[in-house]
Amino acid sequence: MQTRLTQMLGIEHPILSAPMAFAAGGKLAAAVSGAGGLGMIGGGYGDPSWLEQEFADAGSARVGCGFITWSLAQKPQLLELVLAHAPVGVMLSFGNLTSFARQIKATGTRLICQVQTLELAREAVAAGADVIVAQGAEAGGHGAVRATFTLVPELADYLSVAAPDTVLVAAGGIGDGRGLAAALMLGADGVLIGTRFLASTEALIAQSLQAAVLAADGDSTIRTRVVDIARRIEWPEAITGRVLKTRFTMDWHGREAKLSEPAILKHEEIRYRNALNAGDVDNASVFAGEAVGLIRDIAPAGDILHRIVRQAEDLLGRPANAPNSLPA
Repeated sequence: MQTRLTQMLGIEHPILSAPMAFAAGGKLAAAVSGAGGLGMIGGGYGDPSWLEQEFADAGSARVGCGFITWSLAQKPQLLELVLAHAPVGVMLSFGNLTSFARQIKATGTRLICQVQTLELAREAVAAGADVIVAQGAEAGGHGAVRATFTLVPELADYLSVAAPDTVLVAAGGIGDGRGLAAALMLGADGVLIGTRFLASTEALIAQSLQAAVLAADGDSTIRTRVVDIARRIEWPEAITGRVLKTRFTMDWHGREAKLSEPAILKHEEIRYRNALNAGDVDNASVFAGEAVGLIRDIAPAGDILHRIVRQAEDLLGRPANAPNSLPA
């Protein structure tokens, strides 16, 4: 399934796995790359020993890595660590791109920039992005408010004029072959998938959290600041996280000011982290997107990727009036 993305990155299928913090390690990235996509390790908030271990776990696989850009700015040495492993690409999200973009491109590594608005896409083009990921609000984890279905074609139109050599990837709400096929029709050259790979055997999360993802539907997620407050991670005001509607999340959603009171926050932070470490979903939370409603099983990442590709190829070859639902 060849597109401009596969040609640029030297991969077989136009699918990238999202560099999900704490969940996307070397084994997941290697499995996605081994199946013909490009797997990316999640740089998260920056732990050098963790990153070294995950690149070791990836072995000789061609993988990429992604960073939360404003967090990377606090530990810029991590970029050198990652670039020393010769990744296929480095993805930057949420922050100023300029200095890191120059450093990445100087090594010949592909610069992948995730954006949520047209304004951010313009900044990415100015920074020399090779790949722009248009992230819609349906996505799990952190993001903004634009929807994938309109953001992707708008950016496709913009790039066709402003930066025709820049490749476009769609993200947010894509969990099966229908999403891949739709993204290609909207003008993207491929997709970035997170939540579906969260439900893979290689993902670095507890089985109880995976079970919660499997049991959820698309109505079971919410955009909120509660989890970041509980973890004492100060994200920019305009960026929220999409998580499952667990008891912890819904107890505090809408009461963020109360949660932020020092005595309460001290207690709830401990409770949240203990619950997460124990795999206690009710008293913690799970970053997951609306694509949870499309997940039917926990499977090896390579099988998931091949299934998505087969579905998309089938759908793109069908007559326009054929039914496009997938079996439950």
